[in-house]
Amino acid sequence: MTPPPLPGRARSKAGPSFDPALDDAELATARDALARGRWADARKLLAGTGDDWDRRGHRLVVLAGAAGSAARAREWQLAEPGSPDAAALLACAAVRRAVTGGESPGTARAACLAAARTAPADPSPWLGVLVLAHRTGTDGERVRAFDQVRARYRDHHHAHHLMVACLAERQRGDRDDPLHEVYDFASWAAEQAPADSPLAVLPVVAHAERYRVLARAGLEPRDPARSGHWTGRRARQVMKAAFDWWLEWDVDDGTAHPRRKIDLNYLAHAKLHEGRPAEAAALLTRIGPHATRAPWSYPDRDPRKAFRAARRTTLGAS
Repeated sequence: MTPPPLPGRARSKAGPSFDPALDDAELATARDALARGRWADARKLLAGTGDDWDRRGHRLVVLAGAAGSAARAREWQLAEPGSPDAAALLACAAVRRAVTGGESPGTARAACLAAARTAPADPSPWLGVLVLAHRTGTDGERVRAFDQVRARYRDHHHAHHLMVACLAERQRGDRDDPLHEVYDFASWAAEQAPADSPLAVLPVVAHAERYRVLARAGLEPRDPARSGHWTGRRARQVMKAAFDWWLEWDVDDGTAHPRRKIDLNYLAHAKLHEGRPAEAAALLTRIGPHATRAPWSYPDRDPRKAFRAARRTTLGAS
């Protein structure tokens, strides 16, 4: 799956907003219960998530966004001292508060390290360290946190997306460079990932993140329709690669996992949630008219047929 929106990013006031729980109904229920002061649903949810590290990271980040999540996590810890799930939730809640100015980064980092000691194999506390480092840390701290996540789960999607965002922000004053390190990192990570991994679309993420940085610096038009960043050769190449991967992977082999179907439009939805409507519009324009509300479910349609048609109309036959 592609990652959830980063903690601390404001919703866009213009245009639609998307629930960060996506189509995870259990997560939405647990988050709402947590906001009402009940942590039992969150406890059950995280226990059932097990070592599905991508899903666990997503669920922890969304739960941490509930009102009063830090207080509820502390109550949970008092009731169950030593619970790795309670410690991980407290760590993510502390990170969220730190990136929004409600808590010191040092306190949040200490909470993440405490959670990491409680569950040494869990990459989620280190994901929290990486989120924190992205907003408040140094390049070295970001790399070290990413390495810690990858040492525990080498294909962690959220961590890879965060590193792409970090790298894209380097050399803020330069115009787009086809040899920029963010493109090298994305290509390397995509090549290292298993054949069926959605990390194959990481070069698309790198392209979008670099556009964000350039547009913010005034080096690309805010309107993506006027930006050569989305009409040039690299844009065509990365989108074609993403379409090809999707078409190859989205073959019904009887696998029942709900993330078996990955929708590229989730990346656009995340951009909207993060307050980046221009980037979302560019992605949706390139993807075509077949976005769905659920990022990994496609009821009543044939996604392979839709994507083949979209590739013919938006990218041209090649």
